[in-house]
Amino acid sequence: MAKRDYYEVLGVSKSASGQEIKSAYRKLARKHHPDIDKSAGAAETFKKVSEAYQVLSDVNKRKQYDQLGHAAFDRKAGAGNPFAGGNPFGGGWQTYDWSSSGGNPNIQFDFGGFEDPFKLFEQIFGGGSPFGQAFRRHPVYSLNLTFDEAIQGITKEVEIESRDPDGKLRRKRMKIKVPSGVDNGIKMRFGELDIVFNVGRSPEFIREGFDIFSEINVSIPQLVLGDIFEVNTVQGKMKVKVPSGTQPGSLVKLKGKGAPHLGRGGHGDHYVRVNLEVPQHPSKQEKQLYEELKNLSFKKKDWF
Repeated sequence: MAKRDYYEVLGVSKSASGQEIKSAYRKLARKHHPDIDKSAGAAETFKKVSEAYQVLSDVNKRKQYDQLGHAAFDRKAGAGNPFAGGNPFGGGWQTYDWSSSGGNPNIQFDFGGFEDPFKLFEQIFGGGSPFGQAFRRHPVYSLNLTFDEAIQGITKEVEIESRDPDGKLRRKRMKIKVPSGVDNGIKMRFGELDIVFNVGRSPEFIREGFDIFSEINVSIPQLVLGDIFEVNTVQGKMKVKVPSGTQPGSLVKLKGKGAPHLGRGGHGDHYVRVNLEVPQHPSKQEKQLYEELKNLSFKKKDWF
């Protein structure tokens, strides 16, 4: 889906002054801040308003945007095939920020290389202003999860510290219901508590957002003729068909077999990378067959 024009997001013309852009941002940021606007699309609107302001309020970024549009800030633009050569699972973790006025988090942010919209909001309105104080940060705790716990969801008991009116330090335990699909670096709000999740790695899978990647080793005959394999996914064992003529390094997609999407249902996809397994110690019979195949290949070339 095409991204909405930044000028349209802020409701300003392309000739708008810096002050007009800032004024438009302040108005919209106040209106759609998730702690004020409880509508379903408020979080995404708040993020888009922040993103648009960061670009249009900067002279150089605005010039790039006017020339190239959203492509000027697309982290994937010009990168070519992200799975061609090198590590097909490269790239850093995406960053998310969640906020909710209760124990059921339901708002998601992907900053996409831009500044945290909450931090930007505090910078513009100021932590000392009456309005800025209304959105002060909550205590932040870290919670470690295994890869499987993050995928499947789990209830964890955590210990938090707080001070009573007399200044005494008190500890209490509370249960946190972690929804399925959380990722490393995600921050969620549970009542008055913010928790950042530290998710461990899997020895079998690599995760990028809600997509999962794994690998299988395939022999030369299987690549040439095609075959069906059983692979593990985060949703259990699945059958995957490798068509005849598949090239080494290709990715086979299992649609909807990836990690659960947070807060909106559905799943990402699972990609199986097909690796060619060349026999290191072929038997005498195998060598003979490969020799015959080699000679046959040469004869075919002589025909043309």
